[in-house]
Amino acid sequence: MAHVRKTTHSRKAGTRKTARRKTSPRRSTAARKGTKRAKSNRWSQRVTKGSDALDLKQGVFKLTSAKKIAASLKRSAELSSRRKTGAYRSALSMLTFYINRAGKTLPQTQRARLERAKVELKRVFGRK
Repeated sequence: MAHVRKTTHSRKAGTRKTARRKTSPRRSTAARKGTKRAKSNRWSQRVTKGSDALDLKQGVFKLTSAKKIAASLKRSAELSSRRKTGAYRSALSMLTFYINRAGKTLPQTQRARLERAKVELKRVFGRK
């Protein structure tokens, strides 16, 4: 019988195993890119603060009354010199934008208040 040489590489060709890395928990985009936030993050916050449509009073969507929200939006829309459409349309679009971007994270009570603000905004501007 012929002598069989034993080697440390006894695997078949093409079945190479790769070493598994230990997986770490996923890091956020900001963590991967250092301490600076990515430019694309929080774009909706930038739109709300620096939109060409309106110069909003800070915390307008957190107000406790639908009438106060509508009045503040109307005031902002009428005073804004940068808006591209009518005051009513700008105010309503900003309110709708906020509701849509908040999505499921918006509490039901606040969502109901903002929906009432839409109706109130229509009334304040004299629309049907």
